[in-house]
Amino acid sequence: MQVSQLLLEEPMRLASILESSSTQGFSALTKIIGTLGPKSRSVETIEAMLNAGMTVARFDFSWGDEDYHQETLENLKKAVKNTRRLCAVMLDTVGPELYVVNEKGTPIELVEGEQVILTPDKNKQASSKVLPVNYDSLAPAVKPGDTIFIGQYLFTGSEETSVWLEVTETQGPDVICKVKNTATLTGSLFTAHASQVRIELPTLSASDLKIMSTWGVHNQIDFLSLSYTRHADDVRLARSHLSKLGDLCQTQILAKIENCEGLAQFDEILNEADGIILSRGNLGIDLPPEKVFLFQKVALNKCNFAGKPAVITRVVDSMVESPCPTRAEATDVANAVLDGTDAVLLGAETLRGLYPIETITTVRRIAAEADKVFNQAVYFKRMIKSIGEPMQHLESIASSAVRTATKVSAAVIVVFTSSGRAARLIAKYRPTMPVICIVIPRLRTDHLRWSFTGAFQARQCLVVRGLFPMLADPRHSGGSSNESILKVALDHGKAAGIVKSHDRIVVCQKVGDSSLVKIIELE
Repeated sequence: MQVSQLLLEEPMRLASILESSSTQGFSALTKIIGTLGPKSRSVETIEAMLNAGMTVARFDFSWGDEDYHQETLENLKKAVKNTRRLCAVMLDTVGPELYVVNEKGTPIELVEGEQVILTPDKNKQASSKVLPVNYDSLAPAVKPGDTIFIGQYLFTGSEETSVWLEVTETQGPDVICKVKNTATLTGSLFTAHASQVRIELPTLSASDLKIMSTWGVHNQIDFLSLSYTRHADDVRLARSHLSKLGDLCQTQILAKIENCEGLAQFDEILNEADGIILSRGNLGIDLPPEKVFLFQKVALNKCNFAGKPAVITRVVDSMVESPCPTRAEATDVANAVLDGTDAVLLGAETLRGLYPIETITTVRRIAAEADKVFNQAVYFKRMIKSIGEPMQHLESIASSAVRTATKVSAAVIVVFTSSGRAARLIAKYRPTMPVICIVIPRLRTDHLRWSFTGAFQARQCLVVRGLFPMLADPRHSGGSSNESILKVALDHGKAAGIVKSHDRIVVCQKVGDSSLVKIIELE
């Protein structure tokens, strides 16, 4: 494995560390996905999150009903309109998730060394002696010595509300466990994760399929986060369902790798999916702690060279209850950027954390500092070498645009695209400057009605590092119209503070049957 997280300046000028960080919206190329929930669903809070740098809003259906999430989404739409900031929508499926229901909601005290029984009998009330689980075949799947984690949904590892259990024996359908640490389980729903145990539940549950066909269709979701993806067939099945749901045939699938089974099939899953989410919380249970960093580096490297967006989770857990991250967390965010992540997904930090806005602001600033020292020159050479020759036409144009922009120290790259593919290919080479991608809508028909493409494609750029999309007027495409669209894009860049007089701009566009890369110097 080649490591590409070398620093740009060697040695770095230490005095530069004392310089203040930029606060402008384009200062970070790395994207931020925020999970909306109890602490982040008002219009005012969502507006602040968008202004702080959130580009994708995640709706997690592991909790909450459709009406609750619909109300939150309506608030998101108002916030987008008020801030005039584009934001994509991600639906996160439940998948084959194990959970314990505590109907009474009373705290459950578990003491180290004591015994607790996991039972599929849902008629039993959760207590310190018995915990009912939603899976009838847990006993045949586990063996003595296996580890089972149970905790509050979207736990943060720093809380004392999660417990580790060791399987000692099974008795019929029940699993007898020894409590490994003293903890208090609070709330009405706890997730369970059995380390390296195959759970024979479908990746897409009946509930997931219903939500996709109702809430998903109604809200034209941009991304489907496919929880517990274990095989490439899981992605194919999800895509097959989406293809039958009208415009959701355009929805992109981000495969969520959460266990060793998905890890073993990573290459096949990456080939089939539109992107990857590395769920480090669950993976951290399945994998030995000393192996997590290695998986992250290898997986991100594979995603980068495939030109597909990679997302990591669980970066600033402590900010659920603190306005500042730990030093280790701050370093973790920066290292993830240097490793090649496109986006950071915030779960509990924004869903139920006390400081959702501060969390996004902090992560964006850390990512921006890491972006500054990413060694793009070394990365670019390795990417070119890996592709080899002869290059495909569009790949050649994209790499040339990035190389040209680097050589002339361009302020931005502007790319015209319809599908978003050209923009993603440029992003694949991780340019040091922002890429403004102007999405030109196209008219299409299914023989029953006419519609424009473009909205999905523009929002889907919001999960890719460095891409900042704009949706063009559908009446404008080709010829002199592109010049007027380019002017609008540059005016937008000036307003955002990333373009100024005498800056050089690299433009990548198609003219007739030809593709061209040109340099513009602003007056």
